[in-house]
Amino acid sequence: MIHLKKSWRSPSRSPAELFSHLVVWLCASISVVTTIGIIAVLCKEVFAFFSHVSLWEFFTGTEWTPLIEPRKFGIWPLISGTLLIGLGASIFAVPIGAITALFLSEYVKGTPRIILKSVLEVLAGIPTVVYGFFAVFFITPQLQKFIPDLDTFNALSAAIVVAMMIIPTISSISQDAFEAVPKYLREAAYGLGARKYQVATTVVFPAALSGFVASVILGFSRAIGETMAVTLAAGATPRLTLNPLQSIQTMTAFIVQVSLGDTPAGTIEYQSIFAVGLVLFLMTLGANLVAQWIVKRFQEKYR
Repeated sequence: MIHLKKSWRSPSRSPAELFSHLVVWLCASISVVTTIGIIAVLCKEVFAFFSHVSLWEFFTGTEWTPLIEPRKFGIWPLISGTLLIGLGASIFAVPIGAITALFLSEYVKGTPRIILKSVLEVLAGIPTVVYGFFAVFFITPQLQKFIPDLDTFNALSAAIVVAMMIIPTISSISQDAFEAVPKYLREAAYGLGARKYQVATTVVFPAALSGFVASVILGFSRAIGETMAVTLAAGATPRLTLNPLQSIQTMTAFIVQVSLGDTPAGTIEYQSIFAVGLVLFLMTLGANLVAQWIVKRFQEKYR
Protein backbone atom coordinates (compact mmCIF):
# COMPACT_ATOMS: atom_id res chain seq x y z
CA MET A 1 0.00 0.00 0.00
CA ILE A 2 2.84 2.43 0.87
CA HIS A 3 4.53 1.66 -2.43
CA LEU A 4 1.21 2.19 -4.24
CA LYS A 5 0.66 5.57 -2.56
CA LYS A 6 4.17 6.71 -3.44
CA SER A 7 3.67 5.59 -7.04
CA TRP A 8 0.32 7.44 -7.19
CA ARG A 9 1.91 10.69 -5.97
CA SER A 10 4.87 10.41 -8.30
CA PRO A 11 4.68 13.27 -10.84
CA SER A 12 6.69 11.30 -13.39
CA ARG A 13 3.92 8.71 -13.94
CA SER A 14 1.09 9.26 -16.39
CA PRO A 15 -2.56 8.66 -15.35
CA ALA A 16 -2.77 5.63 -17.64
CA GLU A 17 0.32 4.08 -16.04
CA LEU A 18 -1.01 4.75 -12.55
CA PHE A 19 -4.36 3.20 -13.46
CA SER A 20 -2.71 0.08 -14.91
CA HIS A 21 -0.52 -0.17 -11.80
CA LEU A 22 -3.62 -0.05 -9.60
CA VAL A 23 -5.44 -2.68 -11.69
CA VAL A 24 -2.46 -5.07 -11.58
CA TRP A 25 -2.13 -4.60 -7.82
CA LEU A 26 -5.85 -5.32 -7.28
CA CYS A 27 -5.69 -8.43 -9.45
CA ALA A 28 -2.66 -9.70 -7.54
CA SER A 29 -4.50 -9.08 -4.26
CA ILE A 30 -7.42 -11.30 -5.29
CA SER A 31 -5.43 -14.49 -4.75
CA VAL A 32 -4.37 -13.35 -1.27
CA VAL A 33 -7.93 -12.38 -0.29
CA THR A 34 -9.28 -15.66 -1.69
CA THR A 35 -6.77 -17.70 0.29
CA ILE A 36 -7.60 -15.81 3.49
CA GLY A 37 -11.31 -16.39 2.85
CA ILE A 38 -10.81 -20.13 2.34
CA ILE A 39 -8.80 -20.43 5.55
CA ALA A 40 -11.41 -18.43 7.47
CA VAL A 41 -14.30 -20.64 6.30
CA LEU A 42 -12.36 -23.82 7.05
CA CYS A 43 -11.29 -22.67 10.51
CA LYS A 44 -14.82 -21.60 11.48
CA GLU A 45 -16.26 -25.07 10.85
CA VAL A 46 -13.15 -26.87 12.09
CA PHE A 47 -13.39 -25.18 15.50
CA ALA A 48 -16.99 -26.37 15.76
CA PHE A 49 -15.94 -29.88 14.75
CA PHE A 50 -13.17 -30.14 17.31
CA SER A 51 -15.53 -29.00 20.05
CA HIS A 52 -17.10 -32.46 19.69
CA VAL A 53 -14.11 -34.55 18.56
CA SER A 54 -10.75 -34.56 20.29
CA LEU A 55 -7.58 -33.79 18.38
CA TRP A 56 -6.04 -36.98 19.75
CA GLU A 57 -8.80 -39.16 18.31
CA PHE A 58 -8.71 -37.33 14.99
CA PHE A 59 -4.95 -37.57 14.41
CA THR A 60 -4.29 -40.98 15.98
CA GLY A 61 -7.44 -42.96 15.21
CA THR A 62 -7.33 -45.71 12.58
CA GLU A 63 -11.07 -45.95 11.84
CA TRP A 64 -13.14 -43.46 9.87
CA THR A 65 -16.92 -43.97 10.12
CA PRO A 66 -18.49 -40.50 10.56
CA LEU A 67 -21.74 -41.40 8.80
CA ILE A 68 -22.70 -44.59 10.65
CA GLU A 69 -22.96 -45.61 14.27
CA PRO A 70 -20.73 -45.90 16.21
CA ARG A 71 -19.11 -42.81 14.74
CA LYS A 72 -15.31 -42.79 14.68
CA PHE A 73 -13.17 -39.94 13.41
CA GLY A 74 -9.66 -41.27 12.86
CA ILE A 75 -8.29 -39.49 9.80
CA TRP A 76 -5.52 -41.97 8.96
CA PRO A 77 -7.55 -44.24 6.63
CA LEU A 78 -8.26 -41.21 4.43
CA ILE A 79 -4.66 -39.99 4.61
CA SER A 80 -3.30 -43.42 3.70
CA GLY A 81 -5.70 -43.69 0.76
CA THR A 82 -4.72 -40.23 -0.47
CA LEU A 83 -0.99 -40.95 -0.17
CA LEU A 84 -1.45 -44.34 -1.83
CA ILE A 85 -2.96 -42.66 -4.87
CA GLY A 86 -0.45 -39.79 -4.87
CA LEU A 87 2.66 -41.94 -4.50
CA GLY A 88 1.34 -44.61 -6.86
CA ALA A 89 0.60 -42.01 -9.53
CA SER A 90 4.05 -40.48 -9.05
CA ILE A 91 5.73 -43.87 -9.56
CA PHE A 92 4.08 -44.15 -12.98
CA ALA A 93 4.22 -40.49 -14.01
CA VAL A 94 7.70 -39.36 -12.95
CA PRO A 95 9.80 -41.53 -15.31
CA ILE A 96 7.40 -41.00 -18.22
CA GLY A 97 7.27 -37.25 -17.60
CA ALA A 98 11.07 -36.99 -17.32
CA ILE A 99 11.69 -38.95 -20.51
CA THR A 100 9.03 -36.95 -22.37
CA ALA A 101 10.54 -33.66 -21.22
CA LEU A 102 14.07 -34.70 -22.24
CA PHE A 103 12.79 -35.89 -25.61
CA LEU A 104 10.97 -32.63 -26.29
CA SER A 105 13.84 -30.42 -25.19
CA GLU A 106 16.80 -32.32 -26.65
CA TYR A 107 15.72 -34.64 -29.45
CA VAL A 108 12.75 -33.23 -31.37
CA LYS A 109 12.31 -29.86 -33.03
CA GLY A 110 9.91 -28.16 -35.40
CA THR A 111 6.56 -29.68 -36.37
CA PRO A 112 6.91 -33.01 -34.50
CA ARG A 113 7.56 -31.08 -31.32
CA ILE A 114 4.47 -28.92 -31.85
CA ILE A 115 2.36 -32.05 -32.40
CA LEU A 116 3.65 -33.77 -29.25
CA LYS A 117 3.11 -30.62 -27.18
CA SER A 118 -0.43 -30.42 -28.50
CA VAL A 119 -1.10 -34.01 -27.48
CA LEU A 120 0.10 -33.25 -23.95
CA GLU A 121 -2.15 -30.20 -23.82
CA VAL A 122 -5.10 -32.35 -24.89
CA LEU A 123 -4.36 -34.78 -22.04
CA ALA A 124 -4.30 -31.87 -19.60
CA GLY A 125 -7.62 -30.56 -20.90
CA ILE A 126 -9.68 -33.75 -20.64
CA PRO A 127 -12.29 -33.51 -17.83
CA THR A 128 -11.38 -35.54 -14.78
CA VAL A 129 -14.73 -37.35 -14.73
CA VAL A 130 -13.86 -38.76 -18.17
CA TYR A 131 -10.62 -40.13 -16.71
CA GLY A 132 -12.66 -41.73 -13.93
CA PHE A 133 -14.96 -43.56 -16.32
CA PHE A 134 -11.93 -44.56 -18.42
CA ALA A 135 -10.40 -46.16 -15.31
CA VAL A 136 -13.57 -48.03 -14.37
CA PHE A 137 -14.54 -49.30 -17.81
CA PHE A 138 -11.14 -49.81 -19.46
CA ILE A 139 -8.15 -49.85 -17.11
CA THR A 140 -9.71 -52.03 -14.41
CA PRO A 141 -11.02 -54.70 -16.86
CA GLN A 142 -7.57 -54.88 -18.46
CA LEU A 143 -5.90 -55.25 -15.07
CA GLN A 144 -8.37 -57.96 -14.07
CA LYS A 145 -7.10 -60.11 -16.94
CA PHE A 146 -3.76 -60.32 -15.11
CA ILE A 147 -5.07 -59.94 -11.53
CA PRO A 148 -8.32 -61.93 -11.29
CA ASP A 149 -8.94 -61.01 -7.64
CA LEU A 150 -8.73 -57.28 -8.31
CA ASP A 151 -11.69 -55.32 -6.96
CA THR A 152 -13.80 -53.34 -9.41
CA PHE A 153 -12.92 -50.20 -7.47
CA ASN A 154 -9.26 -50.22 -6.50
CA ALA A 155 -6.34 -47.91 -5.83
CA LEU A 156 -4.17 -49.31 -8.64
CA SER A 157 -6.39 -48.26 -11.53
CA ALA A 158 -7.00 -44.90 -9.83
CA ALA A 159 -3.24 -44.35 -9.49
CA ILE A 160 -2.69 -45.20 -13.16
CA VAL A 161 -5.34 -42.79 -14.39
CA VAL A 162 -4.15 -40.01 -12.07
CA ALA A 163 -0.63 -40.60 -13.40
CA MET A 164 -1.98 -39.92 -16.89
CA MET A 165 -3.37 -36.65 -15.58
CA ILE A 166 -0.16 -35.38 -13.97
CA ILE A 167 2.23 -36.39 -16.76
CA PRO A 168 1.56 -33.11 -18.65
CA THR A 169 2.33 -31.11 -15.48
CA ILE A 170 5.60 -32.90 -14.82
CA SER A 171 6.76 -32.92 -18.44
CA SER A 172 5.86 -29.27 -19.10
CA ILE A 173 7.62 -27.86 -16.04
CA SER A 174 10.60 -30.20 -16.49
CA GLN A 175 10.94 -29.22 -20.14
CA ASP A 176 11.11 -25.54 -19.18
CA ALA A 177 13.83 -26.40 -16.64
CA PHE A 178 15.81 -28.42 -19.20
CA GLU A 179 15.60 -25.69 -21.84
CA ALA A 180 16.85 -23.13 -19.29
CA VAL A 181 20.20 -24.93 -19.14
CA PRO A 182 22.70 -22.75 -21.05
CA LYS A 183 23.64 -23.88 -24.53
CA TYR A 184 27.39 -23.59 -23.84
CA LEU A 185 27.19 -26.50 -21.37
CA ARG A 186 25.84 -28.73 -24.13
CA GLU A 187 28.46 -27.47 -26.59
CA ALA A 188 31.23 -28.14 -24.08
CA ALA A 189 30.01 -31.73 -23.63
CA TYR A 190 29.80 -32.24 -27.39
CA GLY A 191 33.32 -30.83 -27.69
CA LEU A 192 34.55 -33.54 -25.34
CA GLY A 193 33.02 -36.21 -27.58
CA ALA A 194 29.82 -36.90 -25.65
CA ARG A 195 26.83 -38.35 -27.48
CA LYS A 196 23.40 -36.77 -27.36
CA TYR A 197 21.98 -39.17 -24.76
CA GLN A 198 25.08 -38.58 -22.61
CA VAL A 199 24.58 -34.83 -22.83
CA ALA A 200 20.89 -35.20 -21.94
CA THR A 201 21.42 -37.52 -18.97
CA THR A 202 24.74 -36.34 -17.52
CA VAL A 203 24.70 -32.61 -18.30
CA VAL A 204 21.20 -31.28 -18.90
CA PHE A 205 19.32 -33.38 -16.36
CA PRO A 206 21.69 -32.76 -13.40
CA ALA A 207 21.85 -29.04 -14.22
CA ALA A 208 18.04 -28.78 -14.13
CA LEU A 209 17.53 -31.15 -11.20
CA SER A 210 15.94 -28.54 -8.93
CA GLY A 211 13.31 -27.69 -11.53
CA PHE A 212 12.62 -31.36 -12.17
CA VAL A 213 12.17 -32.11 -8.46
CA ALA A 214 9.85 -29.12 -8.14
CA SER A 215 7.74 -30.46 -11.04
CA VAL A 216 7.50 -33.84 -9.33
CA ILE A 217 6.31 -32.29 -6.07
CA LEU A 218 3.78 -30.09 -7.87
CA GLY A 219 2.52 -33.13 -9.78
CA PHE A 220 2.19 -35.00 -6.49
CA SER A 221 0.24 -32.07 -5.06
CA ARG A 222 -2.21 -32.28 -7.93
CA ALA A 223 -2.48 -36.06 -7.50
CA ILE A 224 -3.49 -35.85 -3.84
CA GLY A 225 -5.99 -33.12 -4.68
CA GLU A 226 -7.67 -35.02 -7.51
CA THR A 227 -11.38 -35.62 -6.89
CA MET A 228 -13.69 -37.09 -9.51
CA ALA A 229 -11.29 -39.60 -11.06
CA VAL A 230 -10.40 -41.21 -7.72
CA THR A 231 -14.01 -41.00 -6.51
CA LEU A 232 -15.11 -43.12 -9.46
CA ALA A 233 -12.10 -45.43 -9.72
CA ALA A 234 -10.90 -46.02 -6.15
CA GLY A 235 -14.24 -46.51 -4.40
CA ALA A 236 -15.56 -45.23 -1.10
CA THR A 237 -14.17 -47.63 1.50
CA PRO A 238 -12.02 -45.82 4.10
CA ARG A 239 -9.39 -48.44 4.84
CA LEU A 240 -5.95 -48.14 6.43
CA THR A 241 -3.97 -50.19 3.94
CA LEU A 242 -1.00 -50.07 1.59
CA ASN A 243 -2.47 -52.68 -0.74
CA PRO A 244 -3.25 -50.99 -4.09
CA LEU A 245 -5.50 -53.87 -5.14
CA GLN A 246 -8.19 -52.98 -2.59
CA SER A 247 -10.88 -50.34 -2.61
CA ILE A 248 -9.93 -47.24 -0.63
CA GLN A 249 -11.23 -43.73 -0.06
CA THR A 250 -9.29 -40.49 -0.38
CA MET A 251 -9.94 -37.25 1.43
CA THR A 252 -11.37 -35.62 -1.67
CA ALA A 253 -13.66 -38.60 -2.30
CA PHE A 254 -15.05 -38.34 1.24
CA ILE A 255 -15.73 -34.64 0.77
CA VAL A 256 -17.68 -35.45 -2.40
CA GLN A 257 -19.62 -38.20 -0.61
CA VAL A 258 -20.78 -35.91 2.19
CA SER A 259 -21.36 -32.91 -0.09
CA LEU A 260 -24.03 -34.64 -2.19
CA GLY A 261 -26.76 -32.96 -0.11
CA ASP A 262 -27.96 -35.80 2.11
CA THR A 263 -26.11 -34.54 5.21
CA PRO A 264 -27.77 -31.62 7.07
CA ALA A 265 -25.66 -28.50 7.48
CA GLY A 266 -24.36 -27.84 10.98
CA THR A 267 -24.12 -31.49 11.99
CA ILE A 268 -20.84 -33.10 13.01
CA GLU A 269 -20.88 -35.17 9.82
CA TYR A 270 -21.13 -31.96 7.80
CA GLN A 271 -18.37 -30.30 9.83
CA SER A 272 -16.08 -33.29 9.31
CA ILE A 273 -15.58 -32.40 5.64
CA PHE A 274 -14.06 -29.07 6.68
CA ALA A 275 -11.65 -30.82 9.04
CA VAL A 276 -10.63 -33.18 6.24
CA GLY A 277 -10.39 -30.24 3.84
CA LEU A 278 -8.08 -28.37 6.22
CA VAL A 279 -5.76 -31.38 6.48
CA LEU A 280 -5.68 -31.67 2.69
CA PHE A 281 -5.03 -27.92 2.40
CA LEU A 282 -2.07 -28.18 4.79
CA MET A 283 -0.66 -31.19 2.92
CA THR A 284 -0.84 -29.38 -0.41
CA LEU A 285 0.58 -26.18 1.09
CA GLY A 286 3.45 -28.12 2.61
CA ALA A 287 4.26 -29.81 -0.70
CA ASN A 288 4.27 -26.46 -2.52
CA LEU A 289 6.51 -24.87 0.12
CA VAL A 290 8.94 -27.79 -0.19
CA ALA A 291 8.98 -27.36 -3.98
CA GLN A 292 9.76 -23.64 -3.64
CA TRP A 293 12.51 -24.34 -1.09
CA ILE A 294 14.11 -26.94 -3.36
CA VAL A 295 14.10 -24.54 -6.30
CA LYS A 296 15.72 -21.76 -4.26
CA ARG A 297 18.16 -24.03 -2.42
CA PHE A 298 19.48 -26.09 -5.31
CA GLN A 299 18.87 -23.85 -8.30
CA GLU A 300 21.91 -23.52 -10.53
CA LYS A 301 22.76 -19.96 -11.54
CA TYR A 302 24.70 -19.41 -14.74
CA ARG A 303 26.31 -16.33 -16.14
